[in-house]
Amino acid sequence: MKDKFKVLVIGSGGREHAICKSLLQSQSVEKVYCAPGNVGMTADGIEIVDIPELAFDELKKFVKKNAIAWTFVGPEDALVDGIVDSFEKENLKIFGPNAKASQLEGSKNTALKFMKNYHVPTAEFAAYTTVKDALLGLQQFDLPVVIKADGLAAGKGVTIAQDEEQARTKIEELFAGDQNRIVLEEFLTGPEYSIFVVVNNKDYRILPIAQDHKRAYDLDKGPNTGGMGAYSPVPQLSENDYQLMLKNIVEPSVKGLREAELNYCGVLYIGLILTSKGPKVIEYNVRLGDPETQVVLPRLESDFAELINACVNNENLPEIEILEKACLGVVIAAEGYPQNPIKGQKLPSFLNSKEIAVDYANVIGDIAELKGNGGRLLTVLSEGRTIEEAQKKVYSYLETKMFKRCFYRKDIGKKATKKMY
Repeated sequence: MKDKFKVLVIGSGGREHAICKSLLQSQSVEKVYCAPGNVGMTADGIEIVDIPELAFDELKKFVKKNAIAWTFVGPEDALVDGIVDSFEKENLKIFGPNAKASQLEGSKNTALKFMKNYHVPTAEFAAYTTVKDALLGLQQFDLPVVIKADGLAAGKGVTIAQDEEQARTKIEELFAGDQNRIVLEEFLTGPEYSIFVVVNNKDYRILPIAQDHKRAYDLDKGPNTGGMGAYSPVPQLSENDYQLMLKNIVEPSVKGLREAELNYCGVLYIGLILTSKGPKVIEYNVRLGDPETQVVLPRLESDFAELINACVNNENLPEIEILEKACLGVVIAAEGYPQNPIKGQKLPSFLNSKEIAVDYANVIGDIAELKGNGGRLLTVLSEGRTIEEAQKKVYSYLETKMFKRCFYRKDIGKKATKKMY
């Protein structure tokens, strides 16, 4: 029997809670730490470590002291800031792309140029570094037009301007803030999907596909958020369209990573839209998505820890086996999210339910008496033979709970159950 090993997960959200739970299920894993984690994780046997995710030196000391086999990086901020480069300088194994490769998420302009260079279908776009040039460039785009902050924006840096006045106002607002570059993009229409590819220098494997819900409110209304719920699989997607996504987008993306010599070891998240002209990329992220991770990982029959272990050791990756079941998750967010979320509301207890799982995010207090700490607080999940069955379980359960100064969408999964908007 192989020796068991200990791992560290960086981050504190629902995504990291799901990652930790999946790693804990492995017979190869002795212990899972999460830094900084959140108090809700302790209910699942995860040991939280009071070290901030950007305190690289402290994290490295912890890794050495506790004989951690490898570190799994959850959030994009740490990746873009160079946590992988910092760890690798001291020969510490870590799962995630380095700072250079992380610019595929850290800079929209970098990502779009990569897609253009390696023939990955995406929207027409242009980048601008002044208000004057951006306003002139605006005239070259049809309305509505997509306006993106060039840097990280936690999934909320996108505006779809319906008219010229709104577009001009947003452009001026971004440059008046902390942006020195923005991107204008052609507006694409169609259903959106999320594909996650585990990549190293030798191999790649594709995790189960999912669909996220970015808008804050039902019927895809309201502002963009980090994600209000997700489900997997996506039965409304045809096998033919899925194969087109693999051939036209996944394969050239991975080939591009190799040809650009990015030395990529981590997850490439591909946000796709299925247009009338075929699938196109909306964006790349360089880590697992939130809340998609929470519905993707429970569908793995194969050992997630063994997959990551092979990846960080630059070995050929084991095949991924997927369970024939559906998983659906609904995010509970603080009132006022995403603009001005409130904090401190008491949350109901979620303990002792066989049908329901909870992945915690922005929560504080004692595990028996949790309070919200702003933003997305937790994800409530269930599984079923179909999306509709999992959906029914989640919403039936949520109806039994009283949420004070929180909200959640009531329509997660409807696109898959043919109850279209």
